[in-house]
Amino acid sequence: MSKTVPVGVSARHIHLTQEHVEALFGPGYQLTEFKPLSQPGQFAANETVAVIGSKGKFDKVRILGPVRPASQVEISRTDAFAIGVKAPVRESGSIEGTPGLTLKGPAGEVVLEKGVIVAARHIHFHTSDAAKWGIADKQLLKVRLGGERGLVLENVIARVSENFALDMHIDTDEANAAGASNGDTAEIVD
Repeated sequence: MSKTVPVGVSARHIHLTQEHVEALFGPGYQLTEFKPLSQPGQFAANETVAVIGSKGKFDKVRILGPVRPASQVEISRTDAFAIGVKAPVRESGSIEGTPGLTLKGPAGEVVLEKGVIVAARHIHFHTSDAAKWGIADKQLLKVRLGGERGLVLENVIARVSENFALDMHIDTDEANAAGASNGDTAEIVD
């Protein structure tokens, strides 16, 4: 049985606490939905902010909602070099010991002491998909991306929850290396 999963390419983005949303956009401000994402209840917000590192900045970086318990900036390794931040590869939410940077919005700035990561490649599995294929939460997988520049990615983390929809997330560096795009498919080979 082929274990095929859809591919989602994750560009640089930000997750914010409500406190930081209000510091950047004003008291009582609520994020507004631009478009839904592959994971149930998640959305790309209309709101964007500048991300400022020691060597450079990116304007108009998209915020993803809803708000989170901790603020986090997810960038590619190429992005990290460009703005001068030594971002480690981490699972989303694992921000202890990570560097920070400055966020600038229309109503103010936030200096993050930590929270900048290169997101570890991962696949979201609904519990039924994981059970069907015998995959456990946090299991490391090997996944083949096809095409003219096809490659095999190792250490792809399985993230299993009844709240997830089946989707593989890679960053723009990984997608560019493989010539992959949103909506492509990948195959779990091990």
